[in-house]
Amino acid sequence: METIERITQEIMADPANRSYTERGIPPLFSAPTTARINIVGQAPGVRAQETRLFWNDPSGDRLRAWMGVDRDTFYHSGMFAILPMDFYFPGKGKSGDLAPRRGFAEKWHPRILADLPHIQLTILVGQYATHHYLHLKSSVKLTDIVEDYRSYLPGFFPIVHPSPRNGIWLGAHPWFERDVVPALQQRVHEILK
Repeated sequence: METIERITQEIMADPANRSYTERGIPPLFSAPTTARINIVGQAPGVRAQETRLFWNDPSGDRLRAWMGVDRDTFYHSGMFAILPMDFYFPGKGKSGDLAPRRGFAEKWHPRILADLPHIQLTILVGQYATHHYLHLKSSVKLTDIVEDYRSYLPGFFPIVHPSPRNGIWLGAHPWFERDVVPALQQRVHEILK
């Protein structure tokens, strides 16, 4: 088994990440060997990168509410791994943050996951993580995947991004908070017992 410290050093030494490393920005992820739940999102937001704390924004508050866990459990229990599709803030685009860089997760996730033997559930947050981990074509709509979440259990649980920008989507799809969120909370609580 490789150590997370060694992998982190290799990520920082990778020429593709030089612009971040030169500015003193470390890769933002968490991989405690005790983790039972892995959360794969898009990439850290600017606030998360500045504070060096993943999901440290309104999206993180909503994600924790959807899972039914408090901040202390989320950050300090050792039960959660956080492996976004890119460990660095990708920058701003016209309608929000840019997409995570291609090839990043493929390069680093398998090595990190090899050192996380207790993962029982991977929560896939948003389209990038969902399509990558479930090996789906980009033409498959995230709404359809999330509505059919049972098909991916027990190992994966796809959800929409908890961003405040998704308020319109949530309003148009009340089944998500009525049916999917309680199922997610139940699965998380079963694992954390």
